[in-house]
Amino acid sequence: MIHEEISTDSRTRRTLSGAARVLLALKIDGPLAVGLALTAAYGLVVLYSASAENTPMLVRTLMRLVVGTVIMLAVARISPNLLRRASPWLYGLGVLLLLAVAAVGHVHLGAKRWLDLGPIHFQPSELMKLAVPMMCAWYLHERPLPPRARDLGMLGLIILVPVALVAKEPDLGTAALIIAAGAVVVFLAGLRVRVLVTLVLLAVLGAVVGLRFMHGYQRERLLTFLNPEAHPLGAGYHIIQSQIAVGSGGLFGKGWMAGSQAQLDFLPERTTDFIFAVIGEEFGLVGLALLLLLYAFVIGRSIYLSMQCPDTFSRLLGGSVALTFFVYVFINAGMVTGLVPVVGVPLPLVSYGGSSVVTVLTGFGILMSLFSHRKLMG
Repeated sequence: MIHEEISTDSRTRRTLSGAARVLLALKIDGPLAVGLALTAAYGLVVLYSASAENTPMLVRTLMRLVVGTVIMLAVARISPNLLRRASPWLYGLGVLLLLAVAAVGHVHLGAKRWLDLGPIHFQPSELMKLAVPMMCAWYLHERPLPPRARDLGMLGLIILVPVALVAKEPDLGTAALIIAAGAVVVFLAGLRVRVLVTLVLLAVLGAVVGLRFMHGYQRERLLTFLNPEAHPLGAGYHIIQSQIAVGSGGLFGKGWMAGSQAQLDFLPERTTDFIFAVIGEEFGLVGLALLLLLYAFVIGRSIYLSMQCPDTFSRLLGGSVALTFFVYVFINAGMVTGLVPVVGVPLPLVSYGGSSVVTVLTGFGILMSLFSHRKLMG
C-alpha cells in the first residue's frame, strides 16, 4: 500500500513537472492562462443564452477564441527587445491604416471604421489599442522618469493623433479605450501632483470643447446618461431595460436561458454591449460576483507579472495591458448599470465580437512575453 502511494505521488510529480515544462517552452504563464480560459468558458455559456441558442454564433465565437489563443501563443514567444524595436513601426503602420480608412474605408451603419480586405473586414482602430501603449512605453524607455513637460507633450501627440482619426470615424468607444491605454503608461511613468491636476483639468476642458464637435446622437447619449427617464422609449431605452434586467435577477437570478428581459427581446444588444445585464438577470448577484472575481484574478495576476519585469519598457507596457483590461471591464459594467455613459465597449472575453477578442488575447501574449523573457532582456 505504501509502495503504491509513493508510486502515485511520483507519477503526479512527473505529470506536473511535464506540464510546467510545456508552459515554460511555450512562454506561457499558467495561472494567467487558466484565468483567461475560465473567463472565456463563462462567456460562452452566457452567450449561448443571450443569443437565443444561436449555435452558429457560438461556433464563430469559439473559432475567434482559438485564433486569438494561437496569436497569443505566438506573440508570447517573441523577444521583448524585438517588440520594443518594432513599436514605432507598428504605430506608424496603424496611423497609415487609419488614414486609409478615412479615405477608402468600408461604411457600415453610418460609420466608416473598416478596411475591406476581400473575405474579411479589418478594423485598424483595434491595432491602435496595442500600438499606442507600445509606442508610449518605447518613447519613455531610455528617458528619465517622471517625464518632463517636453516628453509629456510628445506623449500627448502620440496618443491624440490616432484618437482623433478614430473619433472621426466615428467610434468614441474605441477612441476612449485608446486614450486609456496611452494614459495608463503615462500614469505609471510617475507624475507630480501638480502635473496630474493640470492634466485632469485639461482633460475636462477638452471634453467640454469636444461636445461641440460630437454628432447629435453622441450628445444625446451623454444627456441620457444624466437622466435616462427623460426619454424612456428613445435614447434612454437601453439603459432602463438594462437596469431592469440586472435588478430583477436578485441574488441567484432567474436561471440559465430563463431571463425575460433577454429572451423576450426587451434588452437590446444583449450579445454585445449589454451582455453583463444578461448575466445579472439569469445568474443574479452571485453570477456577476463570480465573473468579477475571475476578472480580478486576471488583472491581479497581470499586475504581478508586469511588476516582475526588469526594464522600463516592459513594466510600463505590461502595466498598461493589465490596467487597460480593468478599464474595459469597468466601462462596460458601469455602462450597463448606469454609472458611465453608453459608449459601445464590449465586455472582454464575454461579449460577441471578433477583433476585440483577438486584441485582448494578443495583449496578454505581449505581457507573457515580457515576463517569460525577463532574464534575457538587454
